[in-house]
Amino acid sequence: MPVPVPRQRDTSATESGQAVLQTAAPAMAATGVAQATPQATPHTTPLTLLVIEDDPAGGLTVPEILDADGHRIRVRTARNLTEAERLLTPDVHCILLDLSLPDASARTPGAAATGTATATGTATATATATAPAVDQLVALRQVLRIAPRHAVLVLTDEDDAERAAEAVRVGAQDFLFRDELDGRLLSRAIRYAVERKRADIAQYKLAESKLRAQENARLERGLLPTPLLEGSDLRFAARYRPGRSRALLGGDFYDTVRTPDGTVHAMIGDVCGHGPDEAALGVELRIAWRALTLAGLCGDDLLATLQQVLEVERPCEEIFATLCTVDIAPDGRRAGLCLAGHPAPLISRPGRRARLLPYENSGPALGLLPRARWPRRQVELGGTWSLMLYTDGLIEGHIGEGKERLGQDGMVDMINRHLDRGLSGEGLLEASVTEARRLNGGELTDDVAVVLLSRAEG
Repeated sequence: MPVPVPRQRDTSATESGQAVLQTAAPAMAATGVAQATPQATPHTTPLTLLVIEDDPAGGLTVPEILDADGHRIRVRTARNLTEAERLLTPDVHCILLDLSLPDASARTPGAAATGTATATGTATATATATAPAVDQLVALRQVLRIAPRHAVLVLTDEDDAERAAEAVRVGAQDFLFRDELDGRLLSRAIRYAVERKRADIAQYKLAESKLRAQENARLERGLLPTPLLEGSDLRFAARYRPGRSRALLGGDFYDTVRTPDGTVHAMIGDVCGHGPDEAALGVELRIAWRALTLAGLCGDDLLATLQQVLEVERPCEEIFATLCTVDIAPDGRRAGLCLAGHPAPLISRPGRRARLLPYENSGPALGLLPRARWPRRQVELGGTWSLMLYTDGLIEGHIGEGKERLGQDGMVDMINRHLDRGLSGEGLLEASVTEARRLNGGELTDDVAVVLLSRAEG
């Protein structure tokens, strides 16, 4: 019985029939097979079916295939996978694969024949052949590899139901039996396969989105930790806003801890670049900073050790990180400041205008110069004060339509305006980040991290 595979001509083919369609196949290729992606199928757009089978004598068993809206389903035919590769353009929605293709079986070498010799020297060969292993779904696996986003139906004999079921387990959307095939059954199977494939892709994207959200949460816990300030009279506030078009958190990070002697240590840093590698490196530097600080390191010794960590962990030698560290004395009135290529903190006191802390003689960013030094500068804070540490994403946004940036001077003016309104703590940080975004005319292109430590003398 001939294989009843529909050989209906593509509506774009000429009246000369299948031969013309196959001759024109190379001209129909738009991109490589791996790039071919089925287009969305509005109800007004006919579906296109690619049939892969090798029976040149088979005729049209199904005269016409219609979709749910009564539109004629366009059909292309390929006699082998090479032709299918050329015909698999983005407007193909479904593939119908004949599992009886000659190349659908692959044999692996069997066991070698073994021989035994008699004691008298007469060779008596005893050949023991092992049945070769057969993979009857090679063609299907190849189709799934070259068309991962297309719906796939398989066609087989009714007495081969086990292999048909295995084909579905491997990745086909459904199977059809030759003896039961007709136009209505095939059109319904095509629509079902296309919609099921879309649902599978949507489910995959949803799972991928959830996984990415979990990655973000893990990175956030690493980059933006809970401060360890038990026993301190300092108040802590922080804000973090990822830059636009960022799939993951960037390389900004901060931390604050209180050591047993009562000193409060704070830091903020920024790894150059934006992506998972930079974010992971930021997490490593933050954890290393906390561990080294709790172990008693401070100032230049701490930064020199962090540079060693960065040099070992960074993915390439071009990666560097800026850092600002502050250690506040137990009485809260003095602090030591170290800058490694990072913007200087801002301090505000009652009755005075906010200003930047001195930043002369600061050291280079971590990872730029071997055996660099980072001088520690002593700063008088006073009794009541607020100290703001920030990354450069806050000051590098534009002002309006021009190329002018907010800069440190603009940031200081902005903070003073908010202080004049009586803002403090988290309200001050939120208003500052929001205004920087507004002045930029939209989301800031770089990540922004801001930390505020405050002390009120009782």
